Amino acid sequence: MADMENFNEQVIKEFRENEGEVGGMFEGASVLLLHHAGAKTGTQRVSPLMYQQVGDSFAIFASKGGAPTNPDWYHNLAAHPDATIELGSGTVKVRARVASPEERGPIWEKQKTLAPGFAGYETNAAPRQIPVILLDPVA
Repeated sequence: MADMENFNEQVIKEFRENEGEVGGMFEGASVLLLHHAGAKTGTQRVSPLMYQQVGDSFAIFASKGGAPTNPDWYHNLAAHPDATIELGSGTVKVRARVASPEERGPIWEKQKTLAPGFAGYETNAAPRQIPVILLDPVA
């Protein structure tokens, strides 16, 4: 767990130093920083995530690298759907919702094309279906 926290801290630092651009495994990918509240504690957390623009919304993927369980941020958003994202050097207030099956299909297929590692996550996570979460901007 500490290794993942250190990894995330480095990605967050690089993101902020370079107005949303990061290298390594995220090089060339669309990355945002999700600010969310802990489901039980309400503690503020930040998670770097790949995203896909879907109209005015942002799709994120609860892949957890193909693990058999959903990531903690997924449970946090289920408990507290109002969140903030950092994009580049700006922020956007959003409300999270799970994509409907009709929405999920094309978004997920496009993500596997944009980032082929997601196909491996899908295989490794089976039989869990990786949730697609839409972050809808709010005023």
